[in-house]
Amino acid sequence: MGRIIAVANQKGGVGKTTTSINLSAALAAEGKKVLVIDTDPQGNTTSGFGIDKNNLDDTIYELILDECTINECTISDVISNVSVIPSNVNLAAAEIELIGVDRKEFILKNAVDFIVDKYDFIIIDCPPSLNMLTINSMTTADSVLVPIQCEYYALEGLSQLIHTVNLVKERLNPDLEMEGVIFTMYDSRTNLSMQVVENVKSNLTQYIFKTLIPRNIRLAEAPSYGQPITVYDPKSAGAEAYMDLAKELIQKNS
Repeated sequence: MGRIIAVANQKGGVGKTTTSINLSAALAAEGKKVLVIDTDPQGNTTSGFGIDKNNLDDTIYELILDECTINECTISDVISNVSVIPSNVNLAAAEIELIGVDRKEFILKNAVDFIVDKYDFIIIDCPPSLNMLTINSMTTADSVLVPIQCEYYALEGLSQLIHTVNLVKERLNPDLEMEGVIFTMYDSRTNLSMQVVENVKSNLTQYIFKTLIPRNIRLAEAPSYGQPITVYDPKSAGAEAYMDLAKELIQKNS
């Protein structure tokens, strides 16, 4: 049965989408069968896999509104071993469309339950806010992976996110746990990055991944070519870091 991991942090620009795309590709490179679910209306994970998000008939939006099945909106093998449930700007209306819908927190979970056995990992890229889409992601997930940027305000918002995870656990998904925290945009040349890592380590009881994702120009370039870093530049420091993260995650869950 597949492990479902929501990649979440309501702070924008911390590397959620970068992590969703490249961790998925790295897990696939390790021979795992992976499904990526894009629940962000910006659709950056979708386009990061080279999918034209503006020319899609069936996306997660149609799935949530029960206008298509989960199989109909899944794009298979965008790269070897990775399938994607895409998203686009239409999803921004989902919040309004779901007003008054019964058990709307479980719409995604009910759909994913049908296909969870087909994959080793299901990675959900959450929007940078704590809305109904994020709640749906967390009721579906087994765990939450939190990317944190190595910058001064790293811890800001994290306590709010942990509070949300605990609320979802208490009221909607008793099995939800914290997968852990992953540091992104790490720059070994600056004292700040090292201080942030130490500061977070001393303030958190949650699991902190040993792998550090470096600030890497090739990582930043890859989405504009519609490719994960493992395809765009497999020898880059960014690709190696995500491969290390995938191995650490597999070992942690084995």
